[in-house]
Amino acid sequence: MSALLRVESLVKHFPMRRHLFGRQTAVVHAVDGVSFELDSGQTMALVGESGCGKSTVGRLLLRLLDATSGKVWFDGDDLMRLSPQRLRSTRRQLQMIFQDPYSSLNPRMTVEQTLVEPLALHGLAGGRRRERAAELMDLVGLAPQYLQRYPHEFSGGQRQRIGIARALAVEPKLIVCDEPVSALDVSIQAQVVNLLQDLQRQLGLAYVFIAHDLAVVKHIASHVAVMYLGQIVEYADKRGLFAEPRHPYTQALLSAIPIPEPGLKRERVLLQGDVPNPIDPPSGCRFRTRCPHAREICALQVPELKSVTGHSVACHFWQDIVPPLPLSQGLVVNQRLAQLQSAFRVARV
Repeated sequence: MSALLRVESLVKHFPMRRHLFGRQTAVVHAVDGVSFELDSGQTMALVGESGCGKSTVGRLLLRLLDATSGKVWFDGDDLMRLSPQRLRSTRRQLQMIFQDPYSSLNPRMTVEQTLVEPLALHGLAGGRRRERAAELMDLVGLAPQYLQRYPHEFSGGQRQRIGIARALAVEPKLIVCDEPVSALDVSIQAQVVNLLQDLQRQLGLAYVFIAHDLAVVKHIASHVAVMYLGQIVEYADKRGLFAEPRHPYTQALLSAIPIPEPGLKRERVLLQGDVPNPIDPPSGCRFRTRCPHAREICALQVPELKSVTGHSVACHFWQDIVPPLPLSQGLVVNQRLAQLQSAFRVARV
């Protein structure tokens, strides 16, 4: 059985010009050679620092941006080659939940108008669109009598539920979740994440979950891809990645998770310097300018994303430089996760 989504060598470069019609002066390397697969009912998380290209990948998957090169197959169709008419019908199966639930909703439209709009666009539900809108509200845990209200009359968590309902209106197979809980507090995060998991089990959805909070990622994801400066540097199932990260960048991300217990000690993996300019990325390994283990070959040769013991790692020296996680660092992940899981349990009551 083939994967629902298959991405191969995806590239997106943004040209830079001095003015609108001027000649190209430089290129921003936003995404450079990203590849992965996702099956129905699974959640793959894309994580990394701001500016690493993860949100750009999400927009490329839906062709909200056109790729510079690469392939994206969805349910057997090559999305890069679809005609505008065919793409419009295929987009029904590909939806997106945005980071800011307020700016993603039209403030001049009622909730009912927001939910009916995609149904009308795709010619769905016929004469029962109002009933379908009420069903969607119930599906995301909101009262149908709120259909005549406007976005400003809801809390942030409620607005995100409306955004989820809008994405579900056309019965998609895949939803790209672009940091859907980062603008919410912890207790509301828990409610929204629980809702997404319940909907996944109920409807068989696949998620590409873009996030920076690794504790949330550990709760919802089945697989995790770690991105750095437009490239995937490590890919693994969540159990393997959190238990034994192989790439030094992944170790640094895990060590940066805050400790909720003041007396708990653990060793931080500190990165030197800033993220390089994507207009002029480093030669060889892009992480080498901040990596404490970099050697001469790292500047000369790009490390391949190789499969090693259940992981895929892009590092020349992963065998030599990546020891098992120290107990204290593992506790950090577990402490942060326990805090969120407590909120998840409360949210389900």
